[in-house]
Amino acid sequence: MKTHTNNHPNPDTIYPVKGTKQVTYIKPTIKNKNIIVGDFTYFSDEDFESHVTHHFDVYGDKLIIGKFCQIAKDVKFIMNGANHQMESLTAYPFHLFEGWREDMPSIEQFPYKGDTVIGNDVWIGEGATILPGVHIGNGAIIGANSTVGSDIPAYSIAVGNPSRVIKQRFDEETVLMLEQLQWWDKSIEQIQELIPLLTNNDKEFVKYQLKQYLIKENG
Repeated sequence: MKTHTNNHPNPDTIYPVKGTKQVTYIKPTIKNKNIIVGDFTYFSDEDFESHVTHHFDVYGDKLIIGKFCQIAKDVKFIMNGANHQMESLTAYPFHLFEGWREDMPSIEQFPYKGDTVIGNDVWIGEGATILPGVHIGNGAIIGANSTVGSDIPAYSIAVGNPSRVIKQRFDEETVLMLEQLQWWDKSIEQIQELIPLLTNNDKEFVKYQLKQYLIKENG
């Protein structure tokens, strides 16, 4: 059984699990200004930035990840720099290699999908690949080894290659209440009080308690 202490969790701790370096809070490890990660989002490994590939300054695209996300080992985020020209007769990047007479084409000639945005409280399973420009909603779950090439709605479960939504985690009313609650933005003290509700498996009980909490919160 875990021993509870009076110490507050610290989002700037790199290794938040005592006795191991196999889990890291990502935010305090980030050096790239175009990677933005919220508090308490963790990675089940070290050196998160090495799992963000083809992320070149010339494109200016951002990887934005919310709070309290759970990112498993070997997850990879592929950014827009991986794209090749698709409208030209060949996709071969002559400009990258010595000896070929071609300047780098303008950015407009490459497919550009925009920023990659991961919501809050998203769980991404081991070995999943997130492609450029994908938006994943709050509370979504991405299955292990999935390849995500299109947007995933909040509180849904997506699996496969290419990934597809196979299930909604909760009914629409509960999802709307969770989006209204935004528990991840509350103070540590408030979250501590909400943990028994957030970790309860009885969906009907949770739904009722959410209603009561929001009524009280909104006066």
